[in-house]
Amino acid sequence: MFKENIFKDKTILVTGGGTGLGRSMATYFSGLGANVVIASRKLEVIQKTAQEMEKQTGNPVLGLQHDVRDYRNIKNLIAEITNRFGQIDALVNNAAGNFISPTEHLSYKAFDTIVDIVLRGSYYLTLAFGKYWIEHKIPGTVLSTVTTYASTGSGYVVPSSIAKAGVLNLTRSLAAEWGKYKIRLNAIAPGPFPTKGAWDRLLPDPSMAKAMEQRIPLKRVGKHEELCHLAAYLLSDYSAYITGDVITIDGGEMLAGAGEFNFLEQLSEEEWQVMLEKRKR
Repeated sequence: MFKENIFKDKTILVTGGGTGLGRSMATYFSGLGANVVIASRKLEVIQKTAQEMEKQTGNPVLGLQHDVRDYRNIKNLIAEITNRFGQIDALVNNAAGNFISPTEHLSYKAFDTIVDIVLRGSYYLTLAFGKYWIEHKIPGTVLSTVTTYASTGSGYVVPSSIAKAGVLNLTRSLAAEWGKYKIRLNAIAPGPFPTKGAWDRLLPDPSMAKAMEQRIPLKRVGKHEELCHLAAYLLSDYSAYITGDVITIDGGEMLAGAGEFNFLEQLSEEEWQVMLEKRKR
């Protein structure tokens, strides 16, 4: 879809880049010539992933330990990246957390955990990188992974819905404010894209995954490469006149029924308990 090396000499940081969609995007960017940095809390996991990615693409990949909730470490993060690659050109806010539950079963700490990772982590990094780009007069690009229910809301994933809505608003607000610095901010709102960890936690019962597919007009879930194509476009110069936007990639799911997890209203209390027990295993 793209010319070879469209990201040559560009450095892209992907948070949560060690697994799932983050890993898929980071690998794709690396294959297109980028200097890729992947960050996660687990150092061994992220370094192993970086080595595998580098071997696969033939381009340099740096794995760094970073908890997105720790603003104080971002200065060190930027220093390590710039020492290795010279400068940073793009940030992908992809680190996330989520779980499905009736909201009345949640504690305020459960809310804090998700909001801290998704919203606080995104604005911490976006603020720090924006200041870095403004100070050094570097045209920067931020791409954030949100959800379709960031716009519509959804039952049973309320902490995630609140946090993702905040990230979307951050994207739109800063696009208006930072355009004068040649900083672009956009977001992707994916529908269902299966990943091993998140998919098992969110949909532990295979019948739930099947029911979700049937709600999608295209009658299937997304493929990782489809999301990667969109992410690469939004980070590349091909989309240089797009900022402050969110692009939905969900097979028409949101049009067919807003609120991605509202269909869980049909579950009984006993079925919720079964899901809870599976999640604990």
